[in-house]
Amino acid sequence: MSGYCDFAPGHPVHGPYHDTEYGFPQRDESALFERLILEINQAGLSWETILKKREGFRRAYDGFDVDKIARYGERARQRLLADPGIIRNGLKVDAAIHNAKVVQGLRKSHGGFAQWLDAHHPLSKAEWVKLFKKTFRFTGGEITGEFLMSLGYLPGAHRADCPAMKKIAKLKPKWMSA
Repeated sequence: MSGYCDFAPGHPVHGPYHDTEYGFPQRDESALFERLILEINQAGLSWETILKKREGFRRAYDGFDVDKIARYGERARQRLLADPGIIRNGLKVDAAIHNAKVVQGLRKSHGGFAQWLDAHHPLSKAEWVKLFKKTFRFTGGEITGEFLMSLGYLPGAHRADCPAMKKIAKLKPKWMSA
């Protein structure tokens, strides 16, 4: 995504994400889940729209607390579908709730979301996409690829000469150890 390195630095919305999050390894379950939900909601929209609504998502989805989201019933679903602070798409809302339950299951099977990712690394993008489609809802090639690239499991988030890439390299993302 070398184009991102060309316009994001200094941009009021994209800049902070590019400089401190995109491509940086992450282990925290709620942060991983947040990124998954944001990537799912970006489908068909611009990333800038998602970043502008990020605080709305945090509020609406209880800080991306997997256990709280997994317990959402019809009342919470209707609340989300009426919330102008997020993307009001029934398939995406349903995916968030379903995927929270999947992450709970990953705790039992692997010890957590990060451990599940680690257990399958390294995979090619095509293999990751197949695994994500089998495991989660609403995760096609673009969503899965961006999710994994944004968390350091796949290369390509930044150009080699990007200052953010130099910071990321010091953190030794998974793709560098593949």
